[in-house]
Amino acid sequence: MDIIKPDGDKAEQPISSKAMTPTGQSPGLNALSYVQTKVVPLRPDHLERNRIVAYNKNSNMGGAFDLLRTQILKAMEENGWRTLAITSPTPEAGKTVLAINLAMSIAHHTTKTALLVDFDLRRPTVGKCLGLPMEKSLNELLNEEAELQDVLVNPTLPRFVVLPTREPIPLSTEVLSSPEVSHLISDLRERYSSRIVIFDLPPILSSDDVLTVLPKFDCVLLVVANGKNSKKEIEESLHHLGTANLIGTVLNKAEPQNRSYY
Repeated sequence: MDIIKPDGDKAEQPISSKAMTPTGQSPGLNALSYVQTKVVPLRPDHLERNRIVAYNKNSNMGGAFDLLRTQILKAMEENGWRTLAITSPTPEAGKTVLAINLAMSIAHHTTKTALLVDFDLRRPTVGKCLGLPMEKSLNELLNEEAELQDVLVNPTLPRFVVLPTREPIPLSTEVLSSPEVSHLISDLRERYSSRIVIFDLPPILSSDDVLTVLPKFDCVLLVVANGKNSKKEIEESLHHLGTANLIGTVLNKAEPQNRSYY
């Protein structure tokens, strides 16, 4: 995986939840505060089957994600960005696996908290890749059947939190363009100054979901699958991302190059 040069645990300390609470929210999203996050242990065998390699910070298999993490955080810090959207031209490019490994790398090797949100509402897979129980998820939060503290999960990694989506959400474009989602994104961004929020979005060419919600994020990362995405698909994706802050493009599923220290 190469990057092309671009044109908490149980609790975190809030900045000022009252000051950051938007007005006019629906009752279900009115008080987005939590003091304890559900802790769920992960199964290494399940992670391995799903190509989640950054879980073990001592493994040498996460080197590419560590390099990607350093490049992304440098650009985000220089611009004051805290929300990162991840998309791809088409399905099966590996964007979700990359998003999970990137979030874990941030949590392992920096002082920042990484919050990973599954916003691929048509085909949510973050929770399944991690093997998380999802009795309550983004589905219940948006239906006003749960509060934020009920749906966040800490997969036993310090400074790593997940907001999963259990099942597809109907009328996803309308949901993503709703005031409730705008308020949620704003709150997740502003509540903790040391937090990086990563949103796993749908493929950009599969629907208009990404174009609908993209202006609400600070920056975006495009994941391209080696040998799968055509030049036309990549160019069309870049055209759609023309007004966004494109932080970079990742060539995924590429053969690693052997590099000696010298």
